[in-house]
Parts: sequence; C-alpha cells; structure tokens
Amino acid sequence: MKKYLLMAVLAFVIAAGGIFFYFSRPDTARLAESDLEGREPKFTAPRKQLIPTVGIADPVGWAANAAPVAARGLKVQRFAAGLDHPRSMLVLPNGDILVAETNSPPREAEGFTDWVMGKLIGAAGAGGASANRITLLRDTDGDGVAEQKHVLLKGLNSPYGMALVGETLYIANTDSLMAFPYKEGITQITDAGRKVTNLPANAPNNHWTRSLAASPTGKLYVGIGSNSNIAERGLDSEDYRALVLEIDTKAGTSNAYASGLRNPTDLAWNPWTGGLWAVVNERDMLGSDLVPDYLTDVEFAAFYGWPWNYWGGYVDKRVQPERNDLREYTRRPAFAVGAHTAPLGLVFTPGSALGAPLDHGAFVALHGSWNRKPLAGYKVAYVAFNAKGMPQGKLVDVLTGFLNDKDEAQGRPVDVVIAKDGALLVSDDVGGIVWRVTNPAGKPTSTEATPPIE
Repeated sequence: MKKYLLMAVLAFVIAAGGIFFYFSRPDTARLAESDLEGREPKFTAPRKQLIPTVGIADPVGWAANAAPVAARGLKVQRFAAGLDHPRSMLVLPNGDILVAETNSPPREAEGFTDWVMGKLIGAAGAGGASANRITLLRDTDGDGVAEQKHVLLKGLNSPYGMALVGETLYIANTDSLMAFPYKEGITQITDAGRKVTNLPANAPNNHWTRSLAASPTGKLYVGIGSNSNIAERGLDSEDYRALVLEIDTKAGTSNAYASGLRNPTDLAWNPWTGGLWAVVNERDMLGSDLVPDYLTDVEFAAFYGWPWNYWGGYVDKRVQPERNDLREYTRRPAFAVGAHTAPLGLVFTPGSALGAPLDHGAFVALHGSWNRKPLAGYKVAYVAFNAKGMPQGKLVDVLTGFLNDKDEAQGRPVDVVIAKDGALLVSDDVGGIVWRVTNPAGKPTSTEATPPIE
C-alpha cells in the first residue's frame, strides 16, 4: 500500500512540475518590433500567462567615458551626472532645468504577486529609497554641461510631474498636488507649500507616478495610472485611477477628463492641433506581442478601454464580467510604440534644434521592457506627424545603446524635454545622468504653436 501511495505522490509531483514548467516558460515574440508600431499595428491572438514572462536587463551603469549612441549627424554628451534616480524634467523660462530625483514610495506586498513585482522592480534598478527632491541644474557658461546643481525642493513624497504657471510651481507627489511660490533665478524654495488637492494613492499604489501638464489658462492635467494590471483587485480599488484628471485651480474643482488609460505616464500639448496628448503603458500577461503601448490624443470624456478592452475594441476576456456595451464607445489610440516598451517621456519638436528630418513630430522615451522576450524599448525615438498634426510612419531611433552587447542596462531613458537652446535632454534613471543631444549643424524649429483647446 505504501509503495502505491509513494508512486501516486511521485506521479502528482511530476504532473504538477510539468504544468508549472509549461505555464512558467517565457513567451517569445512572434512579430518584429516594427510590426507593433504605427497607426495600424499587427495583433496576434492573446497568449494568456499565469506567470509573466520575465526578461530583465540587469542594471550595470555606464563606464567612465561611455555614452548612448546618437543617430547619424547628432552628438550626445553628459549634461549632468551623479543624480539619484532622475525621472521627470521641466525647463524653466530662464533655461534652468528641474529634475525630479524620485522613486516609488514604500509599498507593502499584499500577496505573492506583489512580492514578485517588488523583486522585479528591484532587479530592474528601481528598488531603492526615493530621494524625494527636485534638483535645479544650471549651465552658466553655455558649454552644454550643468556646472551648478542645487536642491530646489526636498522632503516631498515620490514627486513626479512638474508645471510652472506664472509664479507658482506645481509638483505632483504620488498622493497630492502641491503649489510652491517661484521667482525666476532662485535656487532654493523653503516655503512649505500649499496642498491643492489629494491624489489617489490607495495601497498598494501600483503605478505611483503622477504626470502633470498645464494649459495656458492655468488648468492642470494629472495622469494617474491604475492600481493593478487588469483590475484584478476589484474596481473599488481603481476609483479615480487609470485616467487623466482635470484640475481648475481658480475654481478649486476637479473632474475626470478622460478614462480607460491604464497608465498615462506623460502629458504634452500637440502644437499643431492644440489638443492634449499622452503616452500610455498598456496591460501585461497576454504574451510578448500584446498589448502595444501607445501615443494618443486625449479627448474630453473619451474612454480608452481599460480594463475591459484594448486598442479600440479587442476584448480582454480575463476581465469578468465583460462590458461589451462599452466597446462601441472605446476610442482607438493614435499610434502604437511597441509592446511592453514602457514609454515614459513625451515632448513635441517645436523649439528643437535637431533639424530635419526630426523637426515635425514628437520625441518619445521608451524606458524598456521587463516582461518581453526579446527585450524591447531602451531608447529614445522620433514619431513624425503630418500637416494635420497626426502621427504617421514608424518609430525612428534617435538615441540607442542603453543596452550593451550582453543585454545589460547601462541606462534607461525616462523623460525628454527640449532645452532653451534647442538641445534634447534625456533623463536616465539607471545611469543617474541627464544626456544632452544636439545637431552641430541644426537650427531650432519654430516655437510657435496653436494654444491648447479648452
């Protein structure tokens, strides 16, 4: 009897091991990266995963004289180094650059999935404590290197988005929108600041970043990511998540401007249409070819599908009950930037001195995949726009080489801004560097733009 019992246990262990091996195998992409880009990306059938594909580029940092690879005709150099996980940036009117040295707030794992995600985040170079400060970088002699570095603000709570409206500097902490007095040329703010409004940061506060953009009339727009992959914690935990929030600082009111955006990581105004645009990180665990992250216009009251469907109507059958009644109202994104590429930064080209053919479109920073085989992203790319202000074609590489020949991450691009002199600045959180990309023969494009539509 004991013999048969042992045989049964052994058979069960072998079967369970086989099942675990089958479901834990990494899913390999079947489409080229370029197939997952553009206005009409290709779509495979979903390949559901109980265990996500894990493909992490180990963060190794940059050697002393190493740098990313700029596109032909462009030059890249270090604008500032020695920063602590630099993320979002803001160009001030006098040319100073603000950079948020920030990271995820402490989060307690609520289960095995959260514990695994914490380990993955740490392995990707984002597991340290947040510096919680805004640093001011100043190039005093115009040589393309910031000689001065000042702590403008400290004691914040995972700060991210920044916007300057008149003499008020707004900072989007993970849990609040704050306002601080600002005078041109200052290098330190000691004022405690004023809380404009709370922002949702309910536990475990997945997607902790809060992107921020200001309209010419002073209204603020905050991008707030979901608290999960596909609302698996329940929709109650997603209240005021996965949306863009509009805040009228004069009236003291706020409302959901657009919804169904899983993680709108950066916001910018399209200079040719006047509309609000965003880069968005889509859902995971449907395979290495799904779902494309995207760049899109953000229309008032529009719904973009999360969590029930994606890309204008593909149903995610993992989400129950289904909401087929919402499909016909789901807005399709404007432009795919590849699956799992993690776009974090967006800036349009007016004011850029990189020159043609990179002079009528947008630059996008692709932070890079952690859950795709092979790796994708890890670069800064250009998206061309047509005369009507809509994206077209495929991504054009501007800054690559963040991965070395061993697929290790020397750096990871986060945000992109255009400096006052027309240079493209790129923050790199793994490298602790802000890179400066220039075209020695280029001239700034026009800074004139259509004002955003209210």
